[in-house]
Amino acid sequence: MRQTIGQVALVVRDYDEAIHFYVDILGFALIEDTAIPAQGKRWVVVAPRGSTGSCLLFARAVDDVQASRIGNQTGGRVFLFLQTDDFWRDFHAYKSKGVIFVREPKVESYGTVAVFRDLYGNLWDLLQPNAGAQT
Repeated sequence: MRQTIGQVALVVRDYDEAIHFYVDILGFALIEDTAIPAQGKRWVVVAPRGSTGSCLLFARAVDDVQASRIGNQTGGRVFLFLQTDDFWRDFHAYKSKGVIFVREPKVESYGTVAVFRDLYGNLWDLLQPNAGAQT
């Protein structure tokens, strides 16, 4: 049996501002942006360029309860882990584009890591695993 996680829903305030941050700032690929007029929604999927794994599905908040979760889907814990093959390339590129790092780079037993905020405040690890590390 083989299973995978296809998409992870990320609650957003606005599709276009989320696309701008993830595609223009972080360099993700826009996989799909399809209008669903009957539901007043869009099916918007992004993923890191070159990724063959999970994607992010933007889920626009439609009420106050959902809106209250924007930027805090995990109660302030790191939410997602962006693995890279060149930590310093991505760290410097993101900083130059205004991405805010809330924990500076640190070399750990499993790799080099720093924590940044997305446009809504969700925390991400930027991580370059050591060769052979289990992540």
